[in-house]
Amino acid sequence: MKYDEFQIDNTKVHNPMSEIHLRLLYPFTAIVEQDTMKKALILNAINPRIGGVLIKGERGTAKSTAVRSLAALLPEHAVVLGCMFGCDPERPDEMCEECRKKEELQIAKRKMQVIELPISATEDKVVGSLDISAAIKTGDKRFEPGILAFAHRNILYVDEVNLLNDHIVDVLLDAAAMGINIVEREGVSFIHPSAFLLVGTMNPEEGDLRPQLLDRFGLCVEIEGIRNPDTRLEIIRRRMDFESDPQAFSAEWTLSEKDLAERITTAQKMLPEITIPSMLLKMIVQICIDAGVDGHRGDIAMMKVVKTLAAYYGKQEPDEDDVREAARLVLTHRMKKTPFSNERLNEDSINESIEKSKMQPKDGSACESENPPIKSEMPDSDKTTQFAPDSPFQKKPLELAPQLRIDEIVRESAGRRTTTESENGKYTKSRIPHEKPKTIAFDATLRAAAPYQKSRKGNLAVTICRSDIRERVLEEKTGNTIIFVVDASGSMGVKKRMSAVKGAVLSLLIDAYQKRDKVGIVTFRGDRAALLLSPTSSIDLAETKLKVIPTGGRTPLGKGLQMGFDVLSQELHRDPKTKPLLILISDGKANVSSPAEKPMDELKKIADCIQKAKIPSLMLDSEAGLIRLGYAEKLAKMMGAKYMKLDEIVSGGLI
Repeated sequence: MKYDEFQIDNTKVHNPMSEIHLRLLYPFTAIVEQDTMKKALILNAINPRIGGVLIKGERGTAKSTAVRSLAALLPEHAVVLGCMFGCDPERPDEMCEECRKKEELQIAKRKMQVIELPISATEDKVVGSLDISAAIKTGDKRFEPGILAFAHRNILYVDEVNLLNDHIVDVLLDAAAMGINIVEREGVSFIHPSAFLLVGTMNPEEGDLRPQLLDRFGLCVEIEGIRNPDTRLEIIRRRMDFESDPQAFSAEWTLSEKDLAERITTAQKMLPEITIPSMLLKMIVQICIDAGVDGHRGDIAMMKVVKTLAAYYGKQEPDEDDVREAARLVLTHRMKKTPFSNERLNEDSINESIEKSKMQPKDGSACESENPPIKSEMPDSDKTTQFAPDSPFQKKPLELAPQLRIDEIVRESAGRRTTTESENGKYTKSRIPHEKPKTIAFDATLRAAAPYQKSRKGNLAVTICRSDIRERVLEEKTGNTIIFVVDASGSMGVKKRMSAVKGAVLSLLIDAYQKRDKVGIVTFRGDRAALLLSPTSSIDLAETKLKVIPTGGRTPLGKGLQMGFDVLSQELHRDPKTKPLLILISDGKANVSSPAEKPMDELKKIADCIQKAKIPSLMLDSEAGLIRLGYAEKLAKMMGAKYMKLDEIVSGGLI
């Protein structure tokens, strides 16, 4: 039987995820720099129990190339011939049920493969489901394997993991942590091994994973594009050589590839014999405490990485340097920090924690950390918020009014707690379809047909009528798409209003962060509007863009409002289930418009469009002073927007 087939119940089944690609892959050791990423991948190859690696980085930084090249580099491993999961014949306790029943196992060798998880994958394709063909023809309940079945003892590669539905990520990480996949769906109850090397990649600008999911990745590395001209030139040269003659280029790196493969194999053999001294365990614990790491996954992951590093370096016992290196790989994504903080683990803090651990009593009792708990940097009434260094405005104390909550403006439920039906969501229930069903709930359909089988005559094991058909209801969590339309004209510099505007937007961004909403920023000044930030769930990026908003010029309010409306309309077209919110921050005084219209006429036309589209909106009036003209309040009425004065939510009002 071929490696790309498995056998179950005497039936050969093709494995679509194990196609053998004949083309040569770019050598792993030929990748220029990106040493931290390559080290994280190698450590997981040596010890898959580390828990995988999340690679954060810009586009075009060799993330995908490194993953595929690593798989080609690794040596072949033994598998049970014909097993759909590729069970390890030397580990009977980790075998599937079919392999345990066999009296004699036939053994074959195969390379580790890269199993890619598509972004559009549904839950049944990931975990597996009922074999419908067998159920209809014979009435048997057979398991149809999913991606997790083919991933066992292979590399499961998830590109843009932050764009996956949360429930799919939960399933992946659960399987990665337990090493098994438990399937309870559509009348099928099945357990199979699913121990794989999980590699996720993402571009932080496209949004972040929830902290709960980040913590489930053993390692996390952040990589950037190389800025050195000579190094970039070397990347180009190597790529040109590879594309012109892949065989010749690969031959040049054969020796280094072989050396690394042998080093990985040696480390795998050494790993079970390595033990960590108690002093190093104390260091690990102290570093995690001082970094504010929640839970114990960080401590356990560091312990595993320290042992693996020692094996990789050929040492019988780990040392302090291994602890330092492990901390940088394990704690980067686990440090407790506020949404917009830029705290990073540095060598000084690691060294301080190591020295502190050495001062602990020898009986092993831990000392109370002398470091105070990390305080939130979110703005409140007792703190000041400092914006970009080039801002001409002073720091401004801010206080978010209790009534200024995004969820009260646009919805009752908050962010990802809002559940809506989706074509790619989680299967939650079934129902009788009112029209042609898009997806069939086979478990519910078979249950509905079961009571009538004796009275129905047919050649099939199960006879199904139209009235038995049930459709699946798929649900997923949705949030808001919020567009901030910010007045950056010269009038906002009067009496330092822009400082208060930035503070108010920052307060709303913090609320959006907690609800996991997508945000975008439109600014207008001079004679044009600009999309400063396309809608993204990366609130850190939104805050960074907010800091550098320039101020000055006239007020093209109509253009800014039109662009904000257009961006929201595009998002609604892309995702009709998202809940839009437009937040306009301005004094409402427009003095620039298109040549054919007056400013107020242009505003009225756009406001009518917003109201007719039923887009919820909020008008934050930045007008200050004793005498107010009320332009913003009038505009709010035309838009059908909730109206608030900016000085109502700023402690002490506007200066």
